[in-house]
Amino acid sequence: MNILAVEPFFSGSHKAFLNGLREHSSHNVIPITLNYKGWKWRMHGDSVKLAEMTSHVDEEIDLLLVSSMTNLPAFLALTNPRFAYTPKVMMMHENQLTQPLPAGEERDITYSYINYLSMLSADELLFTTRFHMDDLLAELPNFLDHFPDDKHFKTIDQIRSKSRVMYPGLNLSVFDDQPDTRSNNQRPVIVWNQRWQFDRNPGMFFKVLNRLNDIDLEFDLILAGDTKHQKPEEFERAWKRFGDQITHFGYVENVENYSRLLHSGDIVVSTATHEFFCVAIMEAIYCGCHPLVPNKLHYPELIPDTLHEPLLHAPVLYDTEDDLFHILKKLLTGEMKPLPKASLQNINKHLEWSRVIRTYDELFEEIRGSDE
Repeated sequence: MNILAVEPFFSGSHKAFLNGLREHSSHNVIPITLNYKGWKWRMHGDSVKLAEMTSHVDEEIDLLLVSSMTNLPAFLALTNPRFAYTPKVMMMHENQLTQPLPAGEERDITYSYINYLSMLSADELLFTTRFHMDDLLAELPNFLDHFPDDKHFKTIDQIRSKSRVMYPGLNLSVFDDQPDTRSNNQRPVIVWNQRWQFDRNPGMFFKVLNRLNDIDLEFDLILAGDTKHQKPEEFERAWKRFGDQITHFGYVENVENYSRLLHSGDIVVSTATHEFFCVAIMEAIYCGCHPLVPNKLHYPELIPDTLHEPLLHAPVLYDTEDDLFHILKKLLTGEMKPLPKASLQNINKHLEWSRVIRTYDELFEEIRGSDE
């Protein structure tokens, strides 16, 4: 099959997914991509450029795969009639109906509406987690209630009927060559390797660290992750307070260096208030960092039930800030033991691209076949 993959937001998890799909799929994945340059413009205005780029693709396309940043109706109109009878699949990396907003910012439902029309235009919708799918479907009635007359509530069932969960593949094998060095740590190392943005709730993370520091518990810090956006002030304050304990501060461009950091960490913490799938946390777990993650969002879905509260090791899920503080305290003092690396890798090794690609390829073949 020739699969045309349209990605106007070729960055972060979008980029990782498309690169992994291209590398592992038995089908010919032809990318049409634009680099990150303001997500609103990518959703609202770039269909003209994407259509023009597509006009240079000579292959006969068997399936159209677009990301949730694509204005699908506009793209189809500008390429009409080329894809009129081509199966259309939308990968829902995120959605603009429930994507969290910074304090004081109101949601512009223009972009929610682009998502809504695109979902109606697609034949299949692939969600990164069940949490993500359920979160969107639950919000649709509230979104449609904004309409001044016809609410079109019946379209919720249309969207639900073509929605399914497809966990994104992970490129975990790139971490296999790096040896573990955490046994050399003089103090336990706590890792932050997510985006430095408000929805990851760094305020709570550093508040817990401050409490631990106030009772003279010793630890070092790795503060990595995507820093392209405006940095929350909590990171600058942390640099002033924990400077001599911070072994890394900022984004890591080189995969080998990033792997080295993760293999030296003891504990990785997420304090996210909202997210649909966190590749960074999954990478740290695979490298042997004991995770402490919220008992909400997609984490209970991805963490095996047996590891929610293990009998002989520290729990993985926490409910409140106090829970996180007390578990970290017990890990730092040795009262609790972290999970062994073999147990941690069992959490997500089934998501390695080499293991999930067959499911994706068979799905694409099924969708194409059902459309013929």
